[in-house]
This record gives sequence, C-alpha cells and structure tokens, in this order.
Amino acid sequence: MMMAVHGSKRRVMKWLIPGRSRVLIISFLLLLSAYVTSSQQHTDQKTAPASTLSNETKGVDANHHAKVFYKHTWPVMKFGWRIIVGTIIGFLGSSFGTVGGVGGGGIFVPMLTLIIGFDAKSATAISKFMITGGAGATVLYNLKKRHPTLDLPVIDYDLALLFQPMLMLGISLGVAFNVIFPDWMITTLLIIFFTGISINAFLKGVNTWKKETLTKKEARESDDRRIEDTVNESETNTNVPRKKVSVIENVYWKELGLLFAVWIMILALQIGKNYTRTCSVAYWILNLVQVPITVGVSSYEAVLLYKGKRVIASKGDEQTNWSVKQLIMYCSCGIIAGIVGGLLGLGGGFNLGPLFIGLGIPPQVSSATSTFAMTFSASMSVVEYYLLKRFPIPYALYFVAVATVAALVGQHLVRKLIAILGRASIIIFILALTVFVSGISLGGTGIANLIKRLENKEYMGFGNLCEYRVRN
Repeated sequence: MMMAVHGSKRRVMKWLIPGRSRVLIISFLLLLSAYVTSSQQHTDQKTAPASTLSNETKGVDANHHAKVFYKHTWPVMKFGWRIIVGTIIGFLGSSFGTVGGVGGGGIFVPMLTLIIGFDAKSATAISKFMITGGAGATVLYNLKKRHPTLDLPVIDYDLALLFQPMLMLGISLGVAFNVIFPDWMITTLLIIFFTGISINAFLKGVNTWKKETLTKKEARESDDRRIEDTVNESETNTNVPRKKVSVIENVYWKELGLLFAVWIMILALQIGKNYTRTCSVAYWILNLVQVPITVGVSSYEAVLLYKGKRVIASKGDEQTNWSVKQLIMYCSCGIIAGIVGGLLGLGGGFNLGPLFIGLGIPPQVSSATSTFAMTFSASMSVVEYYLLKRFPIPYALYFVAVATVAALVGQHLVRKLIAILGRASIIIFILALTVFVSGISLGGTGIANLIKRLENKEYMGFGNLCEYRVRN
C-alpha cells in the first residue's frame, strides 16, 4: 500500500514540474478574456445607448394570437465586488463540479443571477459555456490517465458509448417537458431530486470509506506478518508500475469517432429546429430523426456487449455475459437521466455521475467518464446558444477562463490528496457536497421566483409546447 501511495505521488508530482508552460497558458487565457472584454465594452459604448448594454427585449409568438415579451438582462462588465465574489464562487464550483463529474451548473446559475445580475436564461447559457470549458479541460487532463487498478484508460469509452447517445435523446425529451411543466412542479422535482441524489451519494461515500479502511487495515496486517511479501505485493498492489502508453494509444478512437458523429448529427438537427415553426411537420421530422441516430449507436454498443466482443471492464470484474434485460436497463437509465437533466435544466453530469457510482464504477472512472460524456451535451448547447446570441461574449470568455483554470487545479489537488490518503471515496463526498449545495441554491432561487410570480398573479399552470416559439 505504501508503494501505491508513493507511486501515485510520483506521477502526480510530474504534472507539477513543467509549471511555467501552464502558467503561461493560464495567463494567456485570462489576458485574452480581459482584452476581448475591454474592446467589446469600448465598441458597445460607441455604437449603442447605455440602456441597451444591460437589457434587450425579444418577442415570443404564441401562434400569432398573443405576444409575450422576454426581457434578458446583461449587466455591464466592470471590476467590483460582484466580479470578485462571482469569480471565487465560479472557481470553487468548477473545481468541485469537475472533480465530482457533475459540472457545477447548479452553482453557476444562482451565482450568475443573484450576484452578477443576469436573467435566468442568459445565466443558463453562460453556465453551459463554463461547464464546457471546465469539462473540456478535465477531459484533456484525463486523456493520458490510466485506470486506478486496471491496465485501461481512466475514461471508459464503452460505457460512454452505451449511455451518451441515450442521454442526448433524453435531454431533448426533457427540454420539451420543461416547456410544458409549470415552474412550481419543476422546482419541487428539482428539490426532491437533488436531496435524494446527495443523500444516496453520501451513503455510497460512507460505504466506500469503510471498505477502504478495511483494505488499509488488511494491508497493514499483511505488512506486519511479512507472509509471502513478494507475491502479495505483485498481486494486491494496484498501483504497481505498468507499461506507459502515449495519449494516442490511451484513446479508443473508434468509440470517440462514433460519439463525435452523434454529436454533429444531433447538433445539426437542433440548429435546424430553431428555423422551423414549433409543432410543424418539419419540426416533428427533425425530432423523430434523433431516435434512429441515438438508439442505433447505443444498440450497436449493446449488441457488441451482448455478444462478448466488448466489455465494460472498469468495474474490475470483466463481465462478458450481458443479458438483454441488463442492457435495456442501462439504456433506459441513460434516457431517464437525460429527461431529468433536460426537465430540470441540468447537465448530464448531475445524473450520470451518481448513476455510475451506483452501478459500482470506481470513483475516478465515474468522474472521468461522466465528465467526458457531459462535454458533448454541454458543448452542443453552447453552439446553439452562441448562434442564437443568448449570452454576452466578454462575460462568457472571462468565466470560461476561470472554470478552465479551476478544473485543472481541482483535478490536480484531488489526485494528489487521493495519492496521499489512499482514499478515492473523497470524489464521492465531493460529488455529494456539490449536488447538495446545488440543490439548496437552485431550490432557493426557484422558490423566490415562485413567490414573486404569485405576488404578480402570473399564470402558474401547464404550458402548451405548440404555442412556444421564440422569434430571434
């Protein structure tokens, strides 16, 4: 066990040595965002009145019978206590969120609305941008990392290929439900969901902590007895030196290519939907085309698992006999996770992270794989939001730089802590804490908005999907 700790510690320290290049990259990101911010502000101040810097009105056409106006608020970017507090919260949210594999959107959105001053929809768009930045940095960091106990990549590409397409299909369904369901119901479901997930993750962390304690105790007793020391060391030490592989060898390119192809096709369909009338024939065709794409790719992976040509080996049991019932259950979990995410306005990580932990996937693999899958869904939303001009570029670039730096720092520090303590359950506790804090912040914000709507006597019933159309 001591050799495992020292072995992991040496690998972690290697990341620290070339620190100058990383400092230069981080500084460049921050300077770039600052430059774009100042230039954008200078241009805006010359070409637009002061009032348009903070507010813009967009019409919502309800089948040409009624018009509702959505007013989005973009505060002018200037240095002050709001930026400082927002940066600190964003940094902590991204570092904890990427380590837990949940992204941190549940912390970003309240921060952007309550502290920075954005409206809810603009805050959601910037939050997705921040999640993409943090998740992308984490994926790049994990591409060269190996499984903690097996000679495999830390990202389980087969697991991602089974879940990710179904997750994206579920998110599309969830977004439609989000339009239909009233805010009070969404807020209630959100509080229940986050409470249940955080409690379940915490109990799973306690369980894992106890197992790790027992393992460490057995390792100490084995060292004391010195019985078959050499054999035990080679068989039980999970961090013995293994063959080093390059990043190119550590990536499963076929699976990555399939996931990227699904991302491109679903993104094209989503962009196409923005130029069609809701509930028109073209609208439903573009929605239905998503089904064969996502189901087809997940079914391809499921068939290979059923035939034993692929294995999800990250659990360590090398299971090769997959039943049809198991595979249907896994795919159904992916769709349900996506529906919940789309309905509640969450990223896929909030659902996949706890789900993978519950399936018995090691914490390091669960975090890396859910973040990998989350990168696809979050980045797809960012492209859509950018094309629809739903967020101000200067703020987005600044907070993406913060999230990216925070993700790298969080990954490094937690890996170092795991190497020192020998406890991967730290990741599960971070996940539980992030989900719990997100539940409190989002739930509190939702309740405050509901109270305001009740005071204004606004409509609180179910919506009509076919009467919802934003005109850009």
